[in-house]
Amino acid sequence: MQTPKNIYDLIIIGGGPIGIACALEAEKKNLSYLILEKGCLVNSLYHYPNNMTFFSTSEKLELNGIPFISNNPKPRKAEALEYYRRIATSNKININLFEKVTKVKSQGEIHKITSSKGEYEAKNIVVATGFYDIPNYLNIPGEDLPKVAHYYGDPHYYATLKTLVVGASNSAVDAALEIYRKGGDVTMIVRKEDIGPRVKYWVRPDIVNRIEEGSIKAFFNANLKEIRPNQVVIDTPEGLATLENDFVLLLTGYRPNFDFLKSMGINLSDDGKKIPQYNKETMETNVKGIYLAGVICGGVETHKWFIENSRIHAKMIMEDLAK
Repeated sequence: MQTPKNIYDLIIIGGGPIGIACALEAEKKNLSYLILEKGCLVNSLYHYPNNMTFFSTSEKLELNGIPFISNNPKPRKAEALEYYRRIATSNKININLFEKVTKVKSQGEIHKITSSKGEYEAKNIVVATGFYDIPNYLNIPGEDLPKVAHYYGDPHYYATLKTLVVGASNSAVDAALEIYRKGGDVTMIVRKEDIGPRVKYWVRPDIVNRIEEGSIKAFFNANLKEIRPNQVVIDTPEGLATLENDFVLLLTGYRPNFDFLKSMGINLSDDGKKIPQYNKETMETNVKGIYLAGVICGGVETHKWFIENSRIHAKMIMEDLAK
């Protein structure tokens, strides 16, 4: 649905679960909208590891009261893709895929949006872009080698090979365990003294036991210093060590596109957390007519907002717009 002047009531940037939730709520309020997504439908979720299991149970991932039926106590990636895809198609969500927003310029009460495929005007904007776009780079020699990846997909790719996994969060632990079980020779580099405390509770004992028995090697209080074509150099409490190596997975986390937020005039906190300025009752930022939804609200603290606790943002925003 569009207004006669072809000015949308809102444009939603990001076609993930929260962006879709915003679209569903906009339809309830009879608001004209368009989602612009730079990749495929629920693009970030699509790029999660193939065998990923959610921390949340299926009912906590539901949108608009539409049941999410899973075959498992906690749903897997493939089930989630099917669920959100069915919602988008059955509700005829107005979404343009593979169309990246490159610029937003506010002029009075109208926002002009430039994308990779066109230009649009909207009275309001919802930014629901998540945080999975930009890896936290280590900025070390060799990080740009072909053997290095910041995203992990399938363990078969690393079977029988020496793979270094850097990180101690859920993504790093899942990768290490899966590659080990597919016959890979896995070594973990952990910056702190232990595996991360937020690792899924049913997985943490597994990785701890594999490390203790020596099936997976781990260096704690260690840092990766250099990546070479056939080796890596790590800094350990005992000094520098050089290991033979085939692949490096730098699973050190991801961050929102802060430059994009700043380009729109959104203020970020200067305490290192880079939390965007927004009204916690309406989700409107310091820029009139620009709202935030989902994990983008947490700045670098990407562990604070999830699908289950940010679904409410969609309703809050649309209620404010409908006033």
